[in-house]
Amino acid sequence: MTQIAALPAPRPEAAPRYPQEPLLEYLRTAQRSVRSRARTDLFHACAALSDDPEISARASAEVLMRCLGQALNKRPHLHRPGESARSFDEAWLLQLSNSLQSGDTSSAVFLLNSRVPPHARQGIIFLLRAVADGIRQF
Repeated sequence: MTQIAALPAPRPEAAPRYPQEPLLEYLRTAQRSVRSRARTDLFHACAALSDDPEISARASAEVLMRCLGQALNKRPHLHRPGESARSFDEAWLLQLSNSLQSGDTSSAVFLLNSRVPPHARQGIIFLLRAVADGIRQF
């Protein structure tokens, strides 16, 4: 199994404007740490995650960022950690996470159907939930 590099916690430069900002900062940091690594198959990646919540959140963020391009059929655009602007991909991820957390199934289904092929939807849901759940425990 590959060693998972420790991701630094998001910088506390300013109070979050939105409740999901820690999630976005965490995903931005994960994306920067894995951008030069090879893509990972979504289904194999989900099977390799740990039971430890902290390790699982870190691994889930890295795997999500490595697989998201495959699921979206294009490389996702995420800004550097700490930037206030949001890309379309970042806004989409945050809205999907919010829909999943609030139980808004209709919105989650719409968001997934608009960008993710059927075979990748469950993997994206699993990984995004694992990251969001892990972030809440930090």
